[in-house]
Amino acid sequence: MGKPSLVNQTAVSDFLLLGLSERIEEQPLLFGLFLGMYLVTVVGNLLIILAISSDPRLHTPMYFFLANLSLTDACFTSASIPKMLANIHMQSQTISYSGCLAQLYFLLMFGGLDNCLLAVMAYDRYIAICQPLHYSTAMSPRLCALMLGMCWVLTNCPALMHTLLLTRVAFCAQTAIPHFYCDPSALLKLACSDTRINELVIISMGLLFLTVPLMLIIFSYVRISWAVFGISSPGGCWKAFSTCGSHLTVVLLFYGSLMGVYLLPPSTHSSERESRAAVLYVVIIPMLNPFIYSLRNRDMKEALGKLFGSGKTFFLP
Repeated sequence: MGKPSLVNQTAVSDFLLLGLSERIEEQPLLFGLFLGMYLVTVVGNLLIILAISSDPRLHTPMYFFLANLSLTDACFTSASIPKMLANIHMQSQTISYSGCLAQLYFLLMFGGLDNCLLAVMAYDRYIAICQPLHYSTAMSPRLCALMLGMCWVLTNCPALMHTLLLTRVAFCAQTAIPHFYCDPSALLKLACSDTRINELVIISMGLLFLTVPLMLIIFSYVRISWAVFGISSPGGCWKAFSTCGSHLTVVLLFYGSLMGVYLLPPSTHSSERESRAAVLYVVIIPMLNPFIYSLRNRDMKEALGKLFGSGKTFFLP
């Protein structure tokens, strides 16, 4: 068998995003479904941000990080879905080489930022429940801003490294990506040059930026559980746990979906399975987060009610 035709990376002008389905009859349904989910995601997360910024009672570290999580979720989804919708509408599968690298960078950055913010929010709940007397100093506005800045820097570095390393990769003539966005693993499968460094960076950075935040979250909730179970009053125990319920639900959904995609044994349709499973953490979870944080949070409901000018509690369905 002859060697696959090699194309210098500067000569690659376009990639093909095969999307979730190549059947023409399914495209209108996919367009309507994903347009609806995208609008709900963006509007829902922007409402959370507006409600928090407009209500002085919500100007606390917990809601400060929640507002940033909502912004991150909206940006994370916006990095991939608009291009997918545009391709379906124009009956095209192409994405430019530079557009693919830009999409990859923003997906990695906002995905990593989502990860870091969930860990910081777990730390915030740990301080609030386990060390309430030190909360004002341990979570001062200056320290909160510093932690947020560190999250941005720490997630930007690996995203930029991945993107720059990909510019050194030479791709084969076949540039079809079996995904609805520029997935780094799928891109490396199209390479004709040595990608060992890229794969090593993906594995090492992936393990570091997934396991470290997850370990911090687990550590925080173990300490929280010890503290809560030490409360003699059932009412006090429930009140302490209720402040963590929304965050814990989001953590379970986020990490559960990632593990479901990457830890399941490979199958004959692994690319198709990963592409469809990725919809869960790229689209569905960012869409659900505003509902999760609002349904059982009275302060957030009241803030949303004031935002709409009703002055009453805003009840989500």
